[in-house]
Amino acid sequence: MRQLTFASLQVKNLEKSIAFYTQNLGFEIENSNPQACVFKYGEGEASFAIRTPLEPIEGKELGVGVAIWFAVKEDVDALKEKFIANGITTTTPVMDTPFGKAFHVKDPDGYKLTFLETN
Repeated sequence: MRQLTFASLQVKNLEKSIAFYTQNLGFEIENSNPQACVFKYGEGEASFAIRTPLEPIEGKELGVGVAIWFAVKEDVDALKEKFIANGITTTTPVMDTPFGKAFHVKDPDGYKLTFLETN
């Protein structure tokens, strides 16, 4: 295997999660249906989906141990401030990683989303 081509996250409330990804993070909807929504980010360079559960998830903590990284071309300090202005409250400080400057946010189900500044 050389490349991960797609990822899909199960969410508890599809409409709430769609609003979070579009309104708070600025992701664009590529397509959607009553069970799932496919997003594109960064002019279509990244694509993933959120979906209604494939199995029962009541009482389960969904996002524990899951981190998805998005490489961004913009300054992560400015991006973090933009997210905070859009209502994001679960952010970490911008930090230096072995891959570059990055910060994390959590979505409504606890999935950790990392935004990494690439040059």
